[in-house]
Amino acid sequence: MATKTGPQDRKWCLDDITYRGLEWGPAGGTPVLALHGWMDHADSFRELAPRLTGCHVVALDLSGQGLSDHRAAHATYNIWDDLPQIAALLDELGWTDCVLMGHSRGANISTLFAAAQPERVRALVAIDALVPNPQPDEKFVETLRAFIEQTRARKSGKPRTFSTKADYISRRQKQGNSQHTSEALADRALAEVQDGVQMRGDPRMFASSSVRLTQKQIENVLGAIRCPVLNIWASGGILKTIPGIFNMPEVAKTLVADYRCIELEGDHHFHLDPVIADRMADVILSFLANPSG
Repeated sequence: MATKTGPQDRKWCLDDITYRGLEWGPAGGTPVLALHGWMDHADSFRELAPRLTGCHVVALDLSGQGLSDHRAAHATYNIWDDLPQIAALLDELGWTDCVLMGHSRGANISTLFAAAQPERVRALVAIDALVPNPQPDEKFVETLRAFIEQTRARKSGKPRTFSTKADYISRRQKQGNSQHTSEALADRALAEVQDGVQMRGDPRMFASSSVRLTQKQIENVLGAIRCPVLNIWASGGILKTIPGIFNMPEVAKTLVADYRCIELEGDHHFHLDPVIADRMADVILSFLANPSG
């Protein structure tokens, strides 16, 4: 088990959006860019990142989440909207390429980036996700309608407020997160206001995407990946808890040239469990030591 060290706060201005993040490890270590899940933030990697010995891990608060800026009033939060800023961040960091490590929605974003910019991704670690669940062609207009109506409704609404941080933690637990996960993600997700604490996340994050990828588009994405892929699934994660989700590992095995898949015990946020984070770090470091496996 690696010795845990505290992260350094980081800040970047990319395309007029101020991004915040956390950084662990030696400047000359293996560059790892970590992308969190929906309505989470960089603290999602507080257990895993310091255990990746020899790695220089930068965990980003994606736009509209954590301490990063919200996008402009006319902008959207589709999973591809952050991709240009991710490329700009790699330039800012001076990384010609890196390991991309993503959890949940961040894994979906990482996979898209690895497909579209293969020369900039030396390896991909996808945690309890890989690509979004495909949508049938006939749902296209229905999704557009939901995008328009939900975005307008969320834009005029106010972020959810809680009387205390404990109330926010209790709500996350009721939604299925463990107490440890709920507590770990609370501080960076909340801002103090007059009536208590308020969620920092942009309410538009709760609105529908404008479009969703089809099965053929997802297959095209997976077929375009050139780097080795390590896909780590939770025994009680999305493959087991979301009804009707398609079998991502089986599809990936046929389309990704170098695809490795393992399952570890835990729920969707298993990388925040210290014991599981130890095991996960060992698996990731072994993969990075021999990525062509």
